[in-house]
Amino acid sequence: MDLNFVQTGQPGNNPPVLILHGLFGSLSNWRSIAANLGEHHCVITVDLRNHGQSPHAASMSYPEMVEDIIGLLDKLDHKSAIVAGHSLGGKVAMTCALQFPDRVKALCVVDIAPVSYQHDFDVILSAMKSLPLDKITRRADADRYLMSAIVDPLLRQFLLQNLMTWSGGLRWRINLSAIDDKITAIAGFPDFTSDNSVYIKPVLFMRGENSDYVLPEHFPLIKKLFPAARIRTISNSGHWLHAEQPGLFLNCLNEFLDELPN
Repeated sequence: MDLNFVQTGQPGNNPPVLILHGLFGSLSNWRSIAANLGEHHCVITVDLRNHGQSPHAASMSYPEMVEDIIGLLDKLDHKSAIVAGHSLGGKVAMTCALQFPDRVKALCVVDIAPVSYQHDFDVILSAMKSLPLDKITRRADADRYLMSAIVDPLLRQFLLQNLMTWSGGLRWRINLSAIDDKITAIAGFPDFTSDNSVYIKPVLFMRGENSDYVLPEHFPLIKKLFPAARIRTISNSGHWLHAEQPGLFLNCLNEFLDELPN
């Protein structure tokens, strides 16, 4: 799949930093982080399939999303990349590193573990799919419709970034049908333990102090799949730690990048 992407920063001989967003997100969520990293690195932000301005498809398994990423690296003539991913993007990044270790120089995983989760997206997806797009013309109207089902105003604003003007009306730019249909698989993760897959290169896991996505009980599996992994906790942050604590996030990530061998 020919993914939408933005390449910024300093081109050079070193592998680029490839950033993958989370579920319901897009590359625009990482614009400020990419701008900062771009002062010293070539940075590629990507819209995953069924998100942002990338094409839609009925399927979105992790191996398929990895194939999309490998295809993008081939298109841009990059033999490898430092791959960073948040949530859904973190699972794509981990899968990529475990399946194609020669294409991933280093890995940064943001607030997600290589495990299957019990998802709670049904209410969100139902509310988004039931939004009467034929009756509203503004995001403010959509916000009022979603308010009863999605109480958190910050979450609503995040989701409503996907509502776009189209032929005088509004439409969702994400593929809600495919995401809804594949949400159980998205909440899951491929089993890499049965064939003893490991990724031995440098890995940084960043977790939010107030998030329950990466818990101590996940650490043994993280260390089994990624023996060189370091796990850092970002204080006073939840699942969107890069948005809640961008300074701490960047300090941690830049420290990791600076320590990588040339």
